[in-house]
Amino acid sequence: FIRILQKHDETARNLHLSRHKMRTSTTALTALVTTTLANSRLRSTQSILYTQAFSITSKVPFSFQRSNKPPPNKSFLSSLLSRTSTNTSFKMTTTSRTTSIPFTSEGEDPYIWLEDVESEKSLSFAKESNEKCLAALGDPTTSSTGTYSKVLSVLESDDRIAYVAKYGTNADGEVMVYNLWKDSNNPKGLWRKTTFESYKSDQPEWETVLNIDELAEKDGISWVYKGNSKLSRSIDPLSTSLGGKSNIVTRTLLSLSRGGADATYIKEFDLIRQEFVSQDEHGFTLPEAKTRASYKSRDVLYVGSDFGEGSMTDSGYPRVIKEWVRGTSIEDAPTVFEGEKTDVSVSAYINDQRSRNGPIYEIRSRSITFYTSKRWVRRILFEHLLAPDDPQRKGVEDPEDFQALDIQDDASVSMIGKRMIITLRSDWEPIQGGKVYKNGSLLHVEADLFLTKGKEACDYTVLFEPTERTAYDGFSCTKNYLILSTLDNVKSKLTFYKIHDDGFTFVGGDSKAQIRACSAGSIDSTENDDIFLYSSGYTEPSSLSLGDASKVELTDTPDTIVEGTALSDKNYHLEDLKSLPAMYDATNLVVSQKFAISNDGTQIPYFIIHHKDISLDGNNPTLLYGYGGFEISLGPKYIATVGVAWLERGGVYVEANIRGGGEFGPAWHQAGLKSKRHKCYEDFIAVGEDLVENNICKPATLAARGGSNGGLLMGMMYVSRPDLFGAIHCAVPLLDMKRFHNLLAGASWMAEYGNPDSSDWDEFLHKYSPYHLIDESNAKYPPMLVTTSTRDDRVHPGHARKMVKKLWDLGEDKDWPVYYYENIEGGHGGAADAKQSAFMTALAYDFMFNTLTNNKSV
Repeated sequence: FIRILQKHDETARNLHLSRHKMRTSTTALTALVTTTLANSRLRSTQSILYTQAFSITSKVPFSFQRSNKPPPNKSFLSSLLSRTSTNTSFKMTTTSRTTSIPFTSEGEDPYIWLEDVESEKSLSFAKESNEKCLAALGDPTTSSTGTYSKVLSVLESDDRIAYVAKYGTNADGEVMVYNLWKDSNNPKGLWRKTTFESYKSDQPEWETVLNIDELAEKDGISWVYKGNSKLSRSIDPLSTSLGGKSNIVTRTLLSLSRGGADATYIKEFDLIRQEFVSQDEHGFTLPEAKTRASYKSRDVLYVGSDFGEGSMTDSGYPRVIKEWVRGTSIEDAPTVFEGEKTDVSVSAYINDQRSRNGPIYEIRSRSITFYTSKRWVRRILFEHLLAPDDPQRKGVEDPEDFQALDIQDDASVSMIGKRMIITLRSDWEPIQGGKVYKNGSLLHVEADLFLTKGKEACDYTVLFEPTERTAYDGFSCTKNYLILSTLDNVKSKLTFYKIHDDGFTFVGGDSKAQIRACSAGSIDSTENDDIFLYSSGYTEPSSLSLGDASKVELTDTPDTIVEGTALSDKNYHLEDLKSLPAMYDATNLVVSQKFAISNDGTQIPYFIIHHKDISLDGNNPTLLYGYGGFEISLGPKYIATVGVAWLERGGVYVEANIRGGGEFGPAWHQAGLKSKRHKCYEDFIAVGEDLVENNICKPATLAARGGSNGGLLMGMMYVSRPDLFGAIHCAVPLLDMKRFHNLLAGASWMAEYGNPDSSDWDEFLHKYSPYHLIDESNAKYPPMLVTTSTRDDRVHPGHARKMVKKLWDLGEDKDWPVYYYENIEGGHGGAADAKQSAFMTALAYDFMFNTLTNNKSV
């Protein structure tokens, strides 16, 4: 989604946002998205190697084990609400409120000055803190551990897979693919292209389209590439104008940010001439803002941006959509759609389904909250995409009126051919007195009938219905097939369906799920059924293969596909394209899935990676990672940075699938929302205590790590269970839950956390605000490293700054070691290029590993 979804930068947050989008309604982050799911998959998979912030790595046989604790008697998900805890060991420690540096009677925050991001005083605090941090922990670039150089070699390795997206065919009929490549010579990146045939070779012949490093030097701005929104060939008459067999993308909207922020500059780029479209040619350009822009036609854009007072929502995303015609001023562009200031965002976009015998859909959406939207849809002709005064519109009747989609606000909708797919986040009874469809299900219905006759006139078919241990994870479409991705106990599975005018027919796929990430994305969803297949695991390096969805129909059936079947042995697999070599030694590592029992009796799965001959003496440096929010699932994936920075050093890596995530569908997420958020923290504590009870580690050798919402998780571990952890890394965190909704995009997260300006604060939110829960009487807190970015315009750096300053002031003369490093660039990902990523990664991992190693005798 802005990811928009975001926005797509190659970091773990992007991976998280992409998967998150699949489960949420049309949010601000999804506004005006025109990139294909295939491209989202490409970026998501690419981020697996790049992410330095929050994930995992390795390669070896997998084993399944359960913890020594007996599983609960009741069913897995029903236990969320019905279980009464008999296990008291997982209860969170009650903390008192700070009194030495109180808030005033009016609630004034004495550290609020640190929210002024770029004030001289705030920046001085950040720079001085950085100096103190490096003086205490050492400079990673010169450390004897060598972690920095190892991580950097991974991030800049020429062995990385160059993931590509198809941009059409040239005059010779050759398929053209594009890639953004970063290395030591071009840390900001080369946007480049080659033919698909060349790409499949060991040494592709790349042609540079745009050198981001040279552009940054020329402009004097630290540009970070944030993706592009292509002009679809189906709505561009000039896509075939080059003669011969050409059918090529001719233009795109490039998004460039200063230092990695979410806010971007939009510049139109001509892919034929390989240059920006000049103002003399009326090229589309927009100044820095959290802009969402996409082509309606070659000369018309949908634009949501900061047009001045009242044009943005409280969350900092577009509130109004304008239709901007080339050659006119953006100030004069008419507003065609708008939402409320309290909305998260609004969006407008085109969904062209003519290649599947469907119509062109024009869709508008108001994202009321992060999880709820209201949508309006109409069917239009190609001529309706053009500017109002375009000669081709002469004599064409006006389009039909928009129809409000009469579905639940928390459901999401996709148009595929003549069908509408509805993804439920809560139970739904479309026909009064009729069948109730279960939350987490995928339904499909005849789109035209739904739009013209209403929901009660339709017959609904279930494409997927979750069980207690299975969940929907997303889907992608080729021209003729829908590929459904599901999770079975946090393991991946793909199934294939043939697309028809009247529905979808199951044709085959995986009969059993496996502990690895496996996804499929269409190479060109308008022309054929070719797919990119992506696979990786905790100890299995990422691989990219070419497949053909139509081959599934031949012999792949549930009876012929068995668990453990290699991707290359499946009929839809055509050939291996690229494979990442082992980036670290995982020869003696094993992966297993275990379960801890949370405070209310619920089973909490977690994956653990360690040496096969591990000594169960409690002295193993163990890193526990968690997130637990926004219905984002964690699971098997190859993160080489964890391998070189942690596992190769003898560390144990653990990933907890706590509530608040999406591992078991909407119910798993909703079990940790708002007043129930303590469940997320109890789950994480349960996994930590399970590790201690099984002698994997002891509190002194257990570290915790998380970022963003996971940073809030870390803050809560710090203030509620300081006795359980020997070190904590809290990255780009939310910490002040009294003011989060007033800072940057924070207002969009009230559907997740609650509204501090309502009774929510007194009823529950104050219990989950680490900034307000520091216990002044506590003589000892575990060592903690807090990191953030000045340029993070999603989670305000003030959260981290204020927490650290308060801890320093209250902790004077106490055993409260707190270190703070604020990267001046980097956005929400924490770093703007590979060197910054390697620096921040090495700083964090060296801090945690050295601290735990020194704690072994404790």
